[in-house]
Amino acid sequence: MAAKDPQSGKSQRLLAHLLLLAVVVVWGGSFVLVKDALSDISPLLFNLIRMALASVCLIVIYRRHLPALSAQTLAGGAVAGFFLALGYQFQTSGLALTTPSKSAFLTGLTVVLVPLLSVMPAVRAPGSLRPGWNAYAGAAVALLGITLLTAPGVLSRAGGWRMAGINRGDLLTLGCALSFAFHLLTLAHLAKRIHFEQLALLQIGFCTLFMGISLPLLEHPRIYLTLRLLVALLVSAVLSTAAAFTIQSWAQQHLAASHTALILAGEPVFAWITSLLFLHEGLGQSQALGALLILAGIGLTELFTAQIETNALLSPTNRP
Repeated sequence: MAAKDPQSGKSQRLLAHLLLLAVVVVWGGSFVLVKDALSDISPLLFNLIRMALASVCLIVIYRRHLPALSAQTLAGGAVAGFFLALGYQFQTSGLALTTPSKSAFLTGLTVVLVPLLSVMPAVRAPGSLRPGWNAYAGAAVALLGITLLTAPGVLSRAGGWRMAGINRGDLLTLGCALSFAFHLLTLAHLAKRIHFEQLALLQIGFCTLFMGISLPLLEHPRIYLTLRLLVALLVSAVLSTAAAFTIQSWAQQHLAASHTALILAGEPVFAWITSLLFLHEGLGQSQALGALLILAGIGLTELFTAQIETNALLSPTNRP
């Protein structure tokens, strides 16, 4: 077997980082776009149409990979699609009831939950380390941040506790973060064993199927066709879904799970910027502190882990 070219591997990792960063920018900006479109359509119907359009795009692009699908590949795609559907159903339902900024920062907790869930050996991604002290410390800091972001009045001037400010949308978005954490871990398990074209196609296809099944059980659909809705659907389907998940499926073949999670941590920052620019929707003093604490928790959780895994990859015994 021919030895791998170290320079080629380095170039692929750099490209993976850059493409994932582009995905994060698109995902961050889409919070405002989707929030605006939800005035014209019910959340779960939006998700279903979005995923159906993305599935059509991927089938057209990757149709030659369909005959090579195996039972094991289908099973893996179904698991990834299930957690993806669960995450989006929670996220979009929550976004209809909370602000884009809060939704994005709460979704960003995915990267704190990934290492915490990795305590379980069966869940831990191949090659990943058991969570260290920093994972637990990061989770504690992020939890304090969640409290300030979602319930800025939790500490009253009288010194008592008040849960004013937290709403059902915030709680639904926390369910989204947990679901996306399982989705990220599922991709980490599958990315080395399934071609990224097949993985992208199957997870979006099964996601569409699960959304179609759950829609009549969970929602009374409504839709009012407008230009902003059509733009949101096209951008979400083509860029935020078909292109983005193809890139993520490919990038996770070349990056450690912690590196992927750390890049994804930038999503709420871009969401906050676009929310501020287009909706003039900022964060209060306590909420801003909460958002910073969430980012600090993410950094504490991931930066140490990423550095350790990078050192392991670059050690002489692990060089290709």
